[in-house]
Amino acid sequence: MTGPLDIRTARRRYTTVCVLFWLPLGLSVAPQILLFTERGMTMAAIAGFFAAHSLTAAALELPTGGLSDVLGRRAVLASAGLLNLAALILVSLGTAPWLLGLGMALVGAGRALSSGPAEAWYVDTVQAHSGPDAELHTGLARGGTATSAALATGTLVGGGLPWLLGLGPDLGARLSEATSELVLPLSVPMLLGAAVEIAFVLYVLTALREPPRPAATLRVVLRGIPATVVGGLRLGGRDALVRRVLLSAGAAGSGLVAIELLTPGRAAALTGASESGAVLFAALACAGFICSGIGSHLSPLTARLAGSGERAVMVSLGASASGLLLLGATVAFTGVGSMVLAAIGYGLVYLGLGAAGPSENELLHRRVTRSGRATALSVQSLALQLVGALTGLVIGVLPSGPLPWLLGGTALLAGALLWMHRSGPTPPTPAATPQPHPHTVSSSPSTVGSDPHHQHADQ
Repeated sequence: MTGPLDIRTARRRYTTVCVLFWLPLGLSVAPQILLFTERGMTMAAIAGFFAAHSLTAAALELPTGGLSDVLGRRAVLASAGLLNLAALILVSLGTAPWLLGLGMALVGAGRALSSGPAEAWYVDTVQAHSGPDAELHTGLARGGTATSAALATGTLVGGGLPWLLGLGPDLGARLSEATSELVLPLSVPMLLGAAVEIAFVLYVLTALREPPRPAATLRVVLRGIPATVVGGLRLGGRDALVRRVLLSAGAAGSGLVAIELLTPGRAAALTGASESGAVLFAALACAGFICSGIGSHLSPLTARLAGSGERAVMVSLGASASGLLLLGATVAFTGVGSMVLAAIGYGLVYLGLGAAGPSENELLHRRVTRSGRATALSVQSLALQLVGALTGLVIGVLPSGPLPWLLGGTALLAGALLWMHRSGPTPPTPAATPQPHPHTVSSSPSTVGSDPHHQHADQ
């Protein structure tokens, strides 16, 4: 390893990591709840499983971001893959509630470990090759497109594979019988995802090379993480542009939770049955991932047309807000025209969020150094999750109708309005930048240029 990777190689490896990480999670989207039901779990138990996932991810989000900044991107990302591998095996084969709950908690832990290291590795590598002013937007946008494509593909395969196993000679029934009901047809997509996780871990360990870090003892790691986390939180408090990125992430979380909580019921009402509504929702989820991927792909063009990354975020979040408000406006109406408008609104939500993410993250990466980059991404992800969780609680007590949809749309509109005034070109001061632990090596300059990709809602 004589020097940093060139930009094209780094971009290719980053997008490959995005695909390999998100494909297994996409494979679990469609069959997961149905598999829990097949195992005899009640809705209360299923809600508990998802609570275990969300609480674990939220609790570990900042510490694991600091862990990546102290130990290195590759080790933490490989650990995330191993946790997801164990989780997919437990969820696909587990029959006891405690096993399924443990599996979902491990998914949350893997999600927390993964929220930042891959993107931080890409930015570190590009800046090591081309300096702090290296062009980041294209690679971040392609990573977002790759993530959305993996989720869309995984959703389609995960939903269709159990159905295919039931055709013809009914291989699914034979598989269940041969394994004494341990492996059900609904288990197969997640077992396939486990195989992909093995490939992911091997790829990370072999392809994501990074400068060697000083040997870190457990004591050094435990001392370094809190300092890095505190630095990340201080950055959000002192830097106005970073604060806007974090608030925008919270607005995105509110919009995503609104559309993900409310769409299944609306789909069931449209089709007249929960089963057919679930099929429609799976198709809509896939369409949403596709729109998000298109938005990410068009993000650099959006920034060029808008004149700056900040104006691109405003336009993109505005489009997303208009989509959610359109969904709220059409909820009380029936007919073909209303359905067409609702479909347009649904697509706009994901298209706008996909376009906003890379621009936001590019702005974020130019405000932080290598030593605190993964932590900053974790703070961003935590903002999305916490505001999303709060929005979900509020939606739960609101009356059905347009109001819950309008809540998410209003949050997105507020996020867009944050970007009406452009920030000055002043680079971050050392005090505003997360400081490295004394035992952490930073290969980038202490400050980065003055001029970020939304995390997907947890699947």
